[in-house]
Amino acid sequence: MTPKERIYAIMNGDSYDRPAVTPIFMAWAANFIGRSYRDYYLDGDVLAQAQLAVTRAFNIDQISAISDPWREASAYGMEFEYPPEGVGKPKDLLIKTHDEISKVKPFDIANSERTKQRIESVHKMAEEVGQTHSVLGWAEGPMAEYADLRGVESTFMDLIDRPEMFIKAGEVIVRNAITFATAQVEAGADMIGIGDAAASLIAPDMYKEFVLPLERKLIAAVHEAGAAVKLHICGNINNHISYMAQSGADIIDVDWMVPLEKARELAGPQITLCGNFNPAGVLFEGSAEEVADVARQCLKDVPDKFILMPGCEVPPATPEENIRAFCPCDGCLIREELKC
Repeated sequence: MTPKERIYAIMNGDSYDRPAVTPIFMAWAANFIGRSYRDYYLDGDVLAQAQLAVTRAFNIDQISAISDPWREASAYGMEFEYPPEGVGKPKDLLIKTHDEISKVKPFDIANSERTKQRIESVHKMAEEVGQTHSVLGWAEGPMAEYADLRGVESTFMDLIDRPEMFIKAGEVIVRNAITFATAQVEAGADMIGIGDAAASLIAPDMYKEFVLPLERKLIAAVHEAGAAVKLHICGNINNHISYMAQSGADIIDVDWMVPLEKARELAGPQITLCGNFNPAGVLFEGSAEEVADVARQCLKDVPDKFILMPGCEVPPATPEENIRAFCPCDGCLIREELKC
């Protein structure tokens, strides 16, 4: 069974040979091939090389174009300073006043430098391993992108005082995200990750009313383009998962704050869950044996329709032996559970 076949067998509720493993690599992958995180997210060749390197080294089941939150924001016209390590820092917000909402408008996905680069990276990875591995494209969700353009605090105030402003901008954001995601599908992505991290910081009723309808529209369009969707909302989503399950996403990423058994109860039996041990407190700070113990517990807590990974990104400087501990590769400490 190929890694791609394995992932889709799990999602479809069919038989499979072993659990799939799909850690989120970004800065760690760059450092693994001797490059900086800045190299990784500003150079599409470095991103592809780094992703191919960790995919092969740890025998994981999915390769990913995830990189940083600023690709679409750059295409809207925002400018950034890019330190060697760490994410880019905006020089200014796009939407500083209510009157500037008109700056959120359709942009040229194919000719905006950073969106074009991700599409090219997807194509390179798909050409290399797309026959055997799932290739994950990536797009920012409506809440996350609005917060990138407007600022997190102002976003919260808009949702309280001027929700119509968020909805108006959100419709344009989603149209752009659909175009961006579809271009990645055409380049070879069989799945699109939608990152909507800021949504975990708002009340669940507010998420349901204002954000969820926009996510549904984006997810339905990705499905129409022929790809699956995983919805990634970092943080404490205990009160959001039941609504996220209504988004149409095929996979929901579950961060470490949410007990997996509770996540399954809230999401229902049909959605594939992906997670969820602590990437900092366990993966980065713990021993390889501790990582193996919590990985085993994850597989025990959710035995069906489940993909194993840390709750979020593998932190830079995580010991390599800790990653190997839960991956189906040399150094694996959960071989019995992974049947490898």
